[in-house]
Amino acid sequence: MQVKSASFVTSVADSHFYESGLSEVAFVGRSNVGKSSLINLIANKRGLAKTSNTPGKTKLINYFLINNKFLLVDLPGYGYAQVSKTEKTNWADFLEEYLKKSSKLKCVFLLLDIRRTPSEQDEMMMKFLYASRIPTKIVITKTDTLSKLQVSNNLFIICQKMGVNRGDIIVTSSQDKSGAKELLSSIESYIVA
Repeated sequence: MQVKSASFVTSVADSHFYESGLSEVAFVGRSNVGKSSLINLIANKRGLAKTSNTPGKTKLINYFLINNKFLLVDLPGYGYAQVSKTEKTNWADFLEEYLKKSSKLKCVFLLLDIRRTPSEQDEMMMKFLYASRIPTKIVITKTDTLSKLQVSNNLFIICQKMGVNRGDIIVTSSQDKSGAKELLSSIESYIVA
């Protein structure tokens, strides 16, 4: 798939989720995993999704229209330590409600930072998605920050922790643009299905 057009549609902060009738694919991951950078990469549009050096910045669900054909949904990052317990609970409830209610959701791409061992929240998210029977694909980010040997070793650990095979993972880097074509092909397979 080639992205020919990408535009921001809307943001929502409560359970009045955007309804367009179009298929949706969602990106989720803990704060500072590189979601916005990856969205900008695959949309081939710098600044489409707002990036920040401050973790926990995305507190809304952001919708982007891709090729006038489907919506890419940027979900709030989870696991950021510098917010209150109440706010963390609210974010978790908000995420869960979207994942349960979106009738047009075709797949969730769960983003994991190659430099970090999957957290308890990452594992809980994966279990929730499987239990909810939501098709899920793991996407590894920031692979340009490590050597090939380190990437290989960390992928082994991630596969063990998350209970997946290496072939079930898409490995990406927003810096060197690796993995973008594979990710776009995977998105297309869920949109077409």
